[in-house]
Amino acid sequence: MKIVTVTVGIILTVLQPYLVLASSSEQETIVIETYQADITGDGLFEAIELKGTPFSPDAEYFHNIWAEIKSPNDESWTINYGGGYEPEIHFFDFNHDKIKDMLYQSPTGGSGGLYHYDLHTLAGNNLAEIPLPKQPYVSGEFIDDFKVEIKTSPNAEPIIMDVHDRADEYVRLEIYDQDGKLLKDTSPIIEPIAFFESVKISDSKGYGLKSFKQVSGAFHADQLGTIESLWYFTEGEWIILKLEWQEAK
Repeated sequence: MKIVTVTVGIILTVLQPYLVLASSSEQETIVIETYQADITGDGLFEAIELKGTPFSPDAEYFHNIWAEIKSPNDESWTINYGGGYEPEIHFFDFNHDKIKDMLYQSPTGGSGGLYHYDLHTLAGNNLAEIPLPKQPYVSGEFIDDFKVEIKTSPNAEPIIMDVHDRADEYVRLEIYDQDGKLLKDTSPIIEPIAFFESVKISDSKGYGLKSFKQVSGAFHADQLGTIESLWYFTEGEWIILKLEWQEAK
């Protein structure tokens, strides 16, 4: 009997750290924010809980974030968002079906000011992802006389930016000679879309998205400017209503 007692004690001793770890992991899950919104279109508010598991008790980073959605009719859905900082959900009708969609955003925590986004609809109790706008055609190149040419689409008139104020640095990097002649083919750094902003287009058209896409010169900190684009979702795709180039100050 003593042997059995000792064996059980050893097993419990070995398992205790794992039991404590499992219990601790469950306790780490926290409710970040709660929302009430009709996102199915039935006229009743769903309860949305944005939950996360912190990387550590004092950490601002969540290594797992998700939304739990419950309807008054006891239906439920879960959306997994991955990791991130300071997550939040905004509710606007972006696809213009008269039902609010869920726009999730969370800073990635990098130096570039990038955010992670997800857009979902739950219209008619069917959970589906709505693709977000992309700008794959933006390109650029350094050209003679200390200038940078930026193309926002294949057929658009290029943006020409004068970079004489950075001439000393570009000469040092051997991109130009002292007279502004280009010494080697060099392209500016086209960053991905960093941030989206919900924008009301008009009372009749509803909401769209404004995107901010940074363009840098020879290195990331060498900011040239930002491409600001106003997007509208129609017939299953995003179109650009307006595009502006904001030169860095």
